[in-house]
Amino acid sequence: MLRLSRLTRVALGIVVLSILFFMYTPLMVLILNSFNESQISGWPIDNFSTKWWEFARSYQPIRDALLNSVLVATGAMVIASVLGTLVAFAMKGFSFFGRGTVNILVVLPIALPGVVTGVAFSNTYSNFLTPMGFNIGYFGMIVAHSTFCIVMVFNNVFARLRRMNPNLQEASADLGAGLWQTFRLVTFPQFRTSFAAGALLAFALSFDEVVVTIFTAPPGVDTLPLWILKEVGRPNQASVVNVVATVVILLSLIPVYISQRLARAQEDE
Repeated sequence: MLRLSRLTRVALGIVVLSILFFMYTPLMVLILNSFNESQISGWPIDNFSTKWWEFARSYQPIRDALLNSVLVATGAMVIASVLGTLVAFAMKGFSFFGRGTVNILVVLPIALPGVVTGVAFSNTYSNFLTPMGFNIGYFGMIVAHSTFCIVMVFNNVFARLRRMNPNLQEASADLGAGLWQTFRLVTFPQFRTSFAAGALLAFALSFDEVVVTIFTAPPGVDTLPLWILKEVGRPNQASVVNVVATVVILLSLIPVYISQRLARAQEDE
């Protein structure tokens, strides 16, 4: 293990604390302003109050946007979990022409700017599917989100499959177990933590997405991040926006935290 001098450790500690302060101070200011009694955000805060939380809880557009975010993120997570796992098994179990190209194509959507993905899907829906009579609507937003969520599941599952012992599946087959029984009792338990971690990260990624949603959301449908984007330019809505943004932070933190715990548990196995 690398041994560092006391001065070096202190310097590194200061650097880390400075970076964390730079990253999380704006978030703390936002969270504190959600309890600001004033209708306009400011600093320092004169009086604290929960009235904007109570208003947001009963404000129907926010409740509708939250429901849309959960539904879209859940749908994208399910599609990404199935397709990402299937691609991971194909990449691990078979050697075929263009295998490297397929790997790049699976990872590419997460690297593309969101505006490119959004414009591509918007053009596809409006110029090809709609003239053909397919009104894809709400489902189109879920499909668009799932394209860049697949890589979350794929990376987690594929990394785990590469570390699995193939002799266990062979032993199960030798003992008379069928393909599905082997998968259910031998294979899946070995990668289920990676599968769950990837699915949770896919949910969090979709829940926070706003750029692709702008181009693919049907008229009159808002997700929580899209509602924030629309309302942030209205000064009289600043406190309510702070409340909704705080909720998004907390809801995004939950799946990320659980996925990290699952990944840590997998490393300890």
